[in-house]
Amino acid sequence: MSTTTSLSKSSPFLFLIILLCSWHAQSHGHNDFLQCLSLHLQNNIGISNVVYTQNNSSYLSILQSSIKSRRFTIASTPRPQVIVTPAHESQISAIVLCAKENGMHIRTRSGGHDYEGLSYTSEVPYIVLDMLNLSEINIDVEQKEAWVQAGATIGQLYYKISEKSTTLAFPAGACPTVGVGGLFSGGGYGPMLRKFGLAADNIVDARLVDVKGRILDRKSMGEDLFWAIRGGGGASFGVITAWKLKLVSVPETLTIFSVGRTLEQNATKLIHRWQYVAPNLPEDLLIAISIGPTNSSKIGEKTIQAIFISLFLGRVDQLLHLLEENFPELSVRREDCTEVSWIQSALFFGGYSIGESPQVLTSRNPKISSALPITRFHFKAKLDYVQEPIPISGFEGVWKLLHEREAGMTEMLIVPYGGRMKEISEDALPFPHRADNLYKIQQLAYWDEPGPGASERSITWVRRLYNYMTPYVSKSPRAAYINYRDLDLGVNNAADDTSYAQASSWGLKYFKNNFEKLVRVKTMVDPGNFFRNEQSIPPKNFQATGSKLLVLNRFIRQSPFFKLLNLMMNISPVSPVESELEDSVCPIQPFHEEQKNSQSSF
Repeated sequence: MSTTTSLSKSSPFLFLIILLCSWHAQSHGHNDFLQCLSLHLQNNIGISNVVYTQNNSSYLSILQSSIKSRRFTIASTPRPQVIVTPAHESQISAIVLCAKENGMHIRTRSGGHDYEGLSYTSEVPYIVLDMLNLSEINIDVEQKEAWVQAGATIGQLYYKISEKSTTLAFPAGACPTVGVGGLFSGGGYGPMLRKFGLAADNIVDARLVDVKGRILDRKSMGEDLFWAIRGGGGASFGVITAWKLKLVSVPETLTIFSVGRTLEQNATKLIHRWQYVAPNLPEDLLIAISIGPTNSSKIGEKTIQAIFISLFLGRVDQLLHLLEENFPELSVRREDCTEVSWIQSALFFGGYSIGESPQVLTSRNPKISSALPITRFHFKAKLDYVQEPIPISGFEGVWKLLHEREAGMTEMLIVPYGGRMKEISEDALPFPHRADNLYKIQQLAYWDEPGPGASERSITWVRRLYNYMTPYVSKSPRAAYINYRDLDLGVNNAADDTSYAQASSWGLKYFKNNFEKLVRVKTMVDPGNFFRNEQSIPPKNFQATGSKLLVLNRFIRQSPFFKLLNLMMNISPVSPVESELEDSVCPIQPFHEEQKNSQSSF
């Protein structure tokens, strides 16, 4: 039974009032939110400095500045009623409480790389909380630690580390414009995962604003919530404002190579052999593969090319010795290899020349384009984990599908596990994909043509490839990775009444048995399900009707009909925001003052 139907039967008068007020809620919700913010924002910063409505001349440029998936730059993509760009951590408390009071959904955006655009789109009235101004990074070389605010990008983090040390690093992603707020909360893997695990495996503290507006660190949030936000997707539990990282030690000299082999150069047998070699190599060595169609040397013909991409934490002589022992079939030569610093390896995996200035990594919208296709095209991605080697016949079926695409417009990115990833237990963090996996395989379709036709053709094609892969990948569940979000796996109800069983359709794929604990944590810290999206963790036994009545109550209080309702029901007009700000366990303070209380080092 729908919420509206149940209300009409249980209280005809209340149902009438809700209908009469609905127009008022739609037109005044964000205005009341803005009024609330103007009363409660801290640090004497005017609301005009951090808030952008659709009437503001800068609104569109702010919105589009961090939309990193071009699929969501079209005019039909839903837009927020308000964008808020807080300048201080303390302001987020008021933003959360004012949004909650006025029935506005929050979408928190760090770097804007969500694969399905959920950090800046919604089908219901919403605001975007854009963290771009909260990008401070502090490196402590002596303690091998760093505090990084959630609005910083991994490129900015890498550059800041390299300024302080040539032998410290952090194991995170490849694309430099990805924000740390979202990447780390989903896990965050990169070229050093076989040596150091995920980014989330190397996080030792965090700061978060919860549904009550409290600013919490690891001690005050408790170990269960701290566990949940490191791999379970932070947007389900609050607004993450900063991470404390354990930096890792690397040699001054690393070695990289990138060698391509086509079908005519025995690529199929090399890929098949790679499955037995790459997951079992020493943890200092990663060899990934990018596979896709390319133009053949014969005019007008295509072939399939596999590019073997490697990072070795050591010098070239050591690397060549390891390859000769373990993978001589690849025939890597000394001239294929380049010795680099760690920050140069970040340029390499970020799609830049190693001769480029590392400062290019710091730009959220770099003028020098990355070579990574995911930064240049519309795309749709699917992901699988492989636990048994795929036979040659299986790959030959893949090549037939890849031949249907234009050169450069599809990619299968294969990354080996093993090493440190094999040593960490499935339940150490919400991210469960550890020892049982040989490698993960990301399947991507790219397109550049405008219009829904091109989009539909490419998305249909990558779904066909995903279906073809079914016999060769993990089962029960067919696993997926939350940072490669895929709404094809299932979504929550827009009506905010998703059951545990329904959410399990996607939750078990992302988190396996850890999904149940994530639901328990959600139920504990956000039982009213304020922080939600199409694939957020639902609280258990959540009664959506009650939550909606609280929001409707706020609108009714502000409506022209409230006096009539007040006369008949004697409702007291108390401001929830004032109450929660006054009763907050953690006082609302500027970031640096609150930070002193938790002994962080910003």
